[in-house]
Amino acid sequence: MIKLVKSTFYKEKTVKNKLCKFISSALQLSMGRECRKFEVNFSKWQGRGSCVMVNSGSSANLAVIQALLNLGRIKKGDLVGFSAITWSTNVMPLIQLGLKPVAIDVELDTLNVSSRKLLEKLKKFNLKMLFLTNLLGFCDDIDEIVKICRKEKIILIEDNCESLGTIYKNKQLGNFGLASTFSFYVGHHLSTIEGGAICTDDGDLEEMLQIVRAHGWDRNLTKKKQLKIRLKYDINSTFYSRYTFYDLGYNLRTTEINGFIGNAQMSYIDEIITKRKNNFHKIAKVIYKKINKFYPIRYSHIDFLPSFAIPIVCRTKQIREELVGKCKDILEIRPIVGGDMVAQPFFKKYVNGFIGENINAKIIHEQGLYFGNNPEMSEKDIIRILKLFG
Repeated sequence: MIKLVKSTFYKEKTVKNKLCKFISSALQLSMGRECRKFEVNFSKWQGRGSCVMVNSGSSANLAVIQALLNLGRIKKGDLVGFSAITWSTNVMPLIQLGLKPVAIDVELDTLNVSSRKLLEKLKKFNLKMLFLTNLLGFCDDIDEIVKICRKEKIILIEDNCESLGTIYKNKQLGNFGLASTFSFYVGHHLSTIEGGAICTDDGDLEEMLQIVRAHGWDRNLTKKKQLKIRLKYDINSTFYSRYTFYDLGYNLRTTEINGFIGNAQMSYIDEIITKRKNNFHKIAKVIYKKINKFYPIRYSHIDFLPSFAIPIVCRTKQIREELVGKCKDILEIRPIVGGDMVAQPFFKKYVNGFIGENINAKIIHEQGLYFGNNPEMSEKDIIRILKLFG
């Protein structure tokens, strides 16, 4: 069976051997130097001022929302737009932290929110923030979305967990908003087994994210920032400082093991995304021409597309069910991410109103599927896949 992903992380045998040596010699396995090294390496590669590593992409989403609340940039009760097709833990922090989530429909040919869809929603709702998901490596006209957010003073945050390395108009996704979240879970572009991160160019947000990540204390701040916050609150640095909690936080820390794997994977990241890009184009140029069976997916506007997976939206439910049957025991397939969030039980339970109608999200939810794209996919795998969707 062709699985979503073949290995726990790229070059698994080589990295495991290095990991064994690291574990046997390491003096510390809780978050430390390897994690900080990864933060520096990843922020440099992504092209952002800073990176805060956490234990998952879901935690990254939670942390950035809590940090914005702590800083007073948003407040409980604010309306926050989100992509109707996304993952559950993009939406859940909004509900958990007292914000009002507003689903924004996506375009059927890009699977992503467009400026047109955002403007439609803004006619009805005064959004204070937009949590935009760059779904499966794709995007719509995010540059126009940025212009709207600036004009309307809407904070833009990108959930970039599935779009590492995608370039749109000479700019990497994850670099359009105030901050962006990333996932390093198994199967994602870069795997640390479990792991995630938030990237930003905003120094105050970086500092608050470091506080939120670890209980609300200041231990992960620079000495200069520690001195500043301790003077502000008149904290005795010789005794109480290590156990003073300045704001609301969690324990979202990762480990040196995850940091070490991340640093090992960074040496392969360009190779990983190039192979994903090549796989995508070999498959897409064949499958996406079958417009009698599938809705066309538009991606010519994207400069570099190392997709997380290959999405397909069928013309009818019957076509999708036939494909599900054909793929059984041959190719691992899944719904398109979490589908339409407003159709999920948790959303119906906790959100009253602010739902609206998401026609395209409903079609994608009911008639869509995806299969994996990974850097270890062989030519034989690709041929088998194309036969299935012929």
